[in-house]
Amino acid sequence: MKLVLIGFGHVHRTLARILLDKREHLAQRYARELQVVGVADSSGAVYHPEGLDLAALLQHKRDEGVATYPAGQALPDAVTLARNTDYDVLLEASPVDLADGGIALPCVRAALQRGRAAVLANKAPLVLDYEGLHTLARTHHASLAFSATVCGGLPVINVGRRDLAAATIYGLEGIFNSTTNYILSRMTAGETYDSALAEAQRRGIAETDPTLDVEGWDTANKLVIIARAVLRYAATLAEVSREGITNIEAEALQRAGERGRVIKLVASAERTESGYTLRVAPRQVPRSSFLGSISEWQMGIVFHTDIYEDIFLKIDERGPTATAAAMLRDVLQIASSAR
Repeated sequence: MKLVLIGFGHVHRTLARILLDKREHLAQRYARELQVVGVADSSGAVYHPEGLDLAALLQHKRDEGVATYPAGQALPDAVTLARNTDYDVLLEASPVDLADGGIALPCVRAALQRGRAAVLANKAPLVLDYEGLHTLARTHHASLAFSATVCGGLPVINVGRRDLAAATIYGLEGIFNSTTNYILSRMTAGETYDSALAEAQRRGIAETDPTLDVEGWDTANKLVIIARAVLRYAATLAEVSREGITNIEAEALQRAGERGRVIKLVASAERTESGYTLRVAPRQVPRSSFLGSISEWQMGIVFHTDIYEDIFLKIDERGPTATAAAMLRDVLQIASSAR
């Protein structure tokens, strides 16, 4: 199975290391090799039909962009790679661009139009054109998977679509952004906002543009994807009531703590007669509650359903590994279904 990676930042470099570490295990279990034949970053792209040497490419990336990697064909950009090379699955993890989708949207469209599978960690294509991408996938019999777009390694999308398929979901609430959760947790412990954000960026958790995290956009994106994929509600980003954490002061965190409460950036969907009300906002919750127990790098969600009652999911994600692993999870599911 030939893969191309769009974006070669923290997530895809981590995925490359996982593929190197688990190469023999994956080949034995799935009876086929996962071979990266193309990679694109902001410098351009590189392609080799027989597969790229990932260890050498990772070493090269420490100093230069992938376009100057000598053991492959240089291409001008990611879209050229997506449109004109031979591969089975395109994996998209370039920076989120909510204006027009950046390079992600044309790359994903190109893959699906060619009947190639697409696996996304980038949320923007789904937020901007969820129905259009799914129509392309159906028309061209291509797989479209995106479990990595919501809470990294936590299987929110998979559980919601598969395991809760027979349920009526009355509502959900969760903490979907580990950067804001870490910042609020550290500020509660007395650390400054700036130092906590810097640590999140150092670990590769924060988005390239941290305003997507701290102003609530990343959480709102994930809520829209959950609404579309799990709740079957045709939500748009514009209808999400959104407030970030930039106006929260240390004194407010301290006062909440004195009452046995903590402040969290909470996403919620509440069922109504016509659909769902979607909201992202800081909220005081009891420290002893499920949401209150989600601390530092953790993320979590609770589904309120009829026949399954309440389902609680939680993950402790301290770096890009779980998101990379979620992309691999989707690739392996596609590989299994193609056998």
